[in-house]
Amino acid sequence: MAVPIRTACSALCAGLVTALLTTVPAQAGQPPLHERAWAVYAPDSAPHAPRAQVALDDATGTLDLTVSRDGRTVLEPSPLGIVTEGADLSQGLRFVHRQDRSVDEHYRTESGKRLNRTVHMRETRLSFAGAAGARLDLVVRASADGVAYRYVLPAGHGDVLGETSAFRLPDDADAWLSTYRVDNEGQFAQYTAATAPTGTYSEQALFATPGGYALLAESDLTGGYSGARLAHTQGSGAYRVQLADERVAADGPLATAWRAVVAGDLATVTRSTFTDDLAPASKVADRSWIRPGTVLWTWLAGGRTAGRSLAAQKAYVDYAAERGWPYEAVDSGWYFKKDEWDVTDPDWQTDSWMPELAAYARAKGVGIIVWIHQRDLDTPEERAQWLPALERWGVKGVKIDFMNSEAQSMLRWYDAILPETAAHHLMVDFHGSTIPKGIQRTWPQVMTLEGVGGEEKRTNTAAHLTTLPFTRNVIGSMDFTPGGFQRVGMRPDSDAAELGLTVAYESGLQMFAGTPESYDARPLARAFMDQVPAAWDDTRLLAGRPGQEAVLARRSGDRWFLGGVYAGAARTAGVPLALGPGKWLVETVRDGADGLVQDRQVLRGGATLTVDVVAGGGFAALACPWRPGVTTCHR
Repeated sequence: MAVPIRTACSALCAGLVTALLTTVPAQAGQPPLHERAWAVYAPDSAPHAPRAQVALDDATGTLDLTVSRDGRTVLEPSPLGIVTEGADLSQGLRFVHRQDRSVDEHYRTESGKRLNRTVHMRETRLSFAGAAGARLDLVVRASADGVAYRYVLPAGHGDVLGETSAFRLPDDADAWLSTYRVDNEGQFAQYTAATAPTGTYSEQALFATPGGYALLAESDLTGGYSGARLAHTQGSGAYRVQLADERVAADGPLATAWRAVVAGDLATVTRSTFTDDLAPASKVADRSWIRPGTVLWTWLAGGRTAGRSLAAQKAYVDYAAERGWPYEAVDSGWYFKKDEWDVTDPDWQTDSWMPELAAYARAKGVGIIVWIHQRDLDTPEERAQWLPALERWGVKGVKIDFMNSEAQSMLRWYDAILPETAAHHLMVDFHGSTIPKGIQRTWPQVMTLEGVGGEEKRTNTAAHLTTLPFTRNVIGSMDFTPGGFQRVGMRPDSDAAELGLTVAYESGLQMFAGTPESYDARPLARAFMDQVPAAWDDTRLLAGRPGQEAVLARRSGDRWFLGGVYAGAARTAGVPLALGPGKWLVETVRDGADGLVQDRQVLRGGATLTVDVVAGGGFAALACPWRPGVTTCHR
């Protein structure tokens, strides 16, 4: 019988991590004589793939993980371990056995940077014994674009008191970090791994290491565990995993969330679907009703007044129908009491004009998305009222707001509402939420999540905008809500850059944040937005550096959409047109002296597209195969 550990892990784990992080590391590939090491690497000897090494110090029984790429360091020896009520599984471990297997899968998503996905991973399960018969399995996976690990424990270990897991980066590695907030809406800023201020950071941190870029992430996080953030002390390159809960309830066998490192050159990291690849397969059998698309979002367009007005919403539906945009989103206010803001009308089911709006929109080929506060869906009884009613009215999706927690209790709420929204054929946009952690593979009706300092923020910087494609948006759809052209002076980018964000940022429901008047005043932007899809066959990074510039190309059918955003001074940007062989007609929308202008040119694949960019500017472009007679890519 294991001896219970009564010491609070907040102190115990911190002390253990400090001791482990001050251990002098061995030279890469040469563990000390008292260590045993196991290598885990991608199948088929994928070129430039990251390689993991797990080492056990026989003297202390402690484990660490090292990640390298092409023989260069990505992660320095980083401690592993978990502490439960029944056992301290961060030290005193003895190796028992190893098992290996291949993970080969093909799956299709309904949204994302690439709809068809192929998975090739090698999995190694290392089993260890601790004191008094405690058991720990460390499961490590490696693929061409990442390394991940999780802890698996048998029943009877008791609640989890914390992890001693940490990621140790080279001290001088460039770092792009977002200060942790419960809504994951912190701004990204650049430091080095060691100089970042003491504090907690969101686990979507990007580092430029000698072995390439490394993006930290999680996958397969459910209510069986707790969300994590990164705790850092200035002066060290170590980032410790800190759980949202001081005690994680565990009634039986436990598999923790995957701790992932997406690794490679910047193009590989940007294109990666590694966190989705780690997640369980889809739990939704019939997905025919899940349809990504662009959305006329009315909050920044009309605010509270629009949210309470059937007439205003019908006018927005009319505009979406004229533009061919498939959805219109009704934001906060529509079910509140007439004379009280933020108070739910108890007679909403009979008083609401939403059924009339949904029918009106359906006749015009437009689907309705509705905002709803999480507090109105936080019990089974409430969900049994709301979700069937919305389905019966013909509503196509829900934007659920203000979860603002990654604690186990809130994760269990996600576990409850995900199958229920699927059962009622409601697509989901989570706001004030966690960030994607494989959720879109397992529950494909989740079209997008906020978890980002988006268009609503007045504190965004151009550097933040150019960092998001390499951090937050790598791990899943991001409801930034681009297109807020009317917010001149409240956003850091130019009109052409704002248009470019509709492509540079991926979201299964791409919510356009502007007003009809702002679109009509910019007909070139409006025409481009009419063409933009919200699901992609492929994604490529054409040029970029976090905090400086980001140019992404996304393919739909035989057309490529390009979106570029830049921080800093005006320049003439050169973008490699890496779209494929042959000739391409390229239609570029950029900033001119008197507003947006369009350039048309025919270029060969692999040539350089040059674009004049204003300070804090960018561009949007549409490219299609050219042959004589083709004069536009618009359809």
